[in-house]
Amino acid sequence: MTKSVVVKNVTKKYKLYKNNSDKLKDVFLSKEYGEDYFALRNVSFEAEKGDIIGFVGVNGSGKSTLSNIIAGIVPETSGDIEIEGKTALIAVASGLNNQLSGRENIELKLLMLGFNKQEITELEPGIIEFSELGKFIDQPVKSYSSGMKSRLGFAISIHIDPDVMIIDEALSVGDKAFAEKCLDKMNEFKEQGKTMFFVSHSLGQMKRFCQKALWLEYGEVRAFGPISEVMPQYEKFLKDYKAMNDLEKKKYREDQMAKRSQAQA
Repeated sequence: MTKSVVVKNVTKKYKLYKNNSDKLKDVFLSKEYGEDYFALRNVSFEAEKGDIIGFVGVNGSGKSTLSNIIAGIVPETSGDIEIEGKTALIAVASGLNNQLSGRENIELKLLMLGFNKQEITELEPGIIEFSELGKFIDQPVKSYSSGMKSRLGFAISIHIDPDVMIIDEALSVGDKAFAEKCLDKMNEFKEQGKTMFFVSHSLGQMKRFCQKALWLEYGEVRAFGPISEVMPQYEKFLKDYKAMNDLEKKKYREDQMAKRSQAQA
């Protein structure tokens, strides 16, 4: 099969500062200030055309960071990503301007993606119909609920016909009927051989929809493979992890990070 996405040793590093003065010193002085924080470290995997890959991991493991990097929204610090075709990130309120109406957001987003006026006129009715926003389409997005924003973002993204889709918690808000409608649409894309990445706290949705799973733990790949193999491992870990109190979770994280630092030393 043809590779659609190849991620090679991708690392994303941020700097954490105690205060704004340290941030300024880090810019202008030779001595380094601030603490390095790795949201992702040496992440590698490959996706074939038609793959539906679920990203799993506890909060802070880098799922959304990886989604944003694949979508081209934030740059990686190091490593390489090869993507065949255009991408679309579907996330709650992703890329929406709160001051504009839903209709104006549709037009602006499509203009930014290179569609001309005639193409926008042709696409707009289908987007509005799919979103089920009705009269709210001409109201400011700032008045929308998170579910309404998700509907609009999802409707726009699927109508631009992307080759690679990243769905980041977009189906975790709103009503069940709309989520089912979205999953049906994603199944159509699946049959067309499009590549999809799925981030959701609903493991049931993930097991139902995904073929493979990428398990991230504090920015690194812990497991990648068929969902039937990875998910049981993750669910067992999650059960143990949820049984920990806050101090135990903190210690677990520190221990895992220390082990990785020693392994790389």
